[in-house]
Amino acid sequence: MRTLLLMRHAKSSWDRTDLADVDRPLAPRGRKAAPLIARQVRDRQLIPDLVLCSHAERVRETWQLMAPVLGGAVACKTLRSLYLATPSRLLEALRRVADEVRILMLIGHNPALGGLAASLAGTGPDNALRRLQAKFPTGGLAVLTFAIERWAELAAGGGRLEDFVRPRDCG
Repeated sequence: MRTLLLMRHAKSSWDRTDLADVDRPLAPRGRKAAPLIARQVRDRQLIPDLVLCSHAERVRETWQLMAPVLGGAVACKTLRSLYLATPSRLLEALRRVADEVRILMLIGHNPALGGLAASLAGTGPDNALRRLQAKFPTGGLAVLTFAIERWAELAAGGGRLEDFVRPRDCG
């Protein structure tokens, strides 16, 4: 059994129009949301063994705000290939993860992240599937489980969407 946590970076700021997209930081709302989602992960006992992050500033900042809530000792690997990736490129990165990793988290960007989540979620609660397919908002977290032995076995429709959590759900 494998658990995959797919998270879209928290809300980013558009205040600095002189910054390149990759350099945009989080907005105040994003800085508030990231620890809220981290608490959901911690409270559900889903502390990842490994986190894969895009190199974009807003993704790295999202993880920096989450890590202390999760205990601070989670390994994080930053991959340039996750920025502006397609769903198939994200899937390739996930399939290369070591088999020792049982719970894997990927923090990235839409539209690829939402597309990947929707393609992997073959089953799950109807309301969570509907919310996931309608919109994958900033700070959103899809929790998927797979009855597989190796990450290389990840396939479209092979996962169960256990939950879809949005920052606004974390009162």
